[in-house]
Amino acid sequence: MSDNHGNTPAAWTAVAVALVGFAVGGAGLMLDPISYPVFWVGVGLNVVAGVLFVVMSKLGLHESGH
Repeated sequence: MSDNHGNTPAAWTAVAVALVGFAVGGAGLMLDPISYPVFWVGVGLNVVAGVLFVVMSKLGLHESGH
């Protein structure tokens, strides 16, 4: 198990982007009528968050020394 418990720049950045993605997607679902393009932008942001985490961790930003 990791000794940094997610307190790294890679983890914080990914969580921040995913939080924005969930907010955008949720807002799209709450509009009347439902705005599917806004919803899918939110889904896309969540995918970007996962990719961003992987890229940043490969760059060494998911180590406890940061």
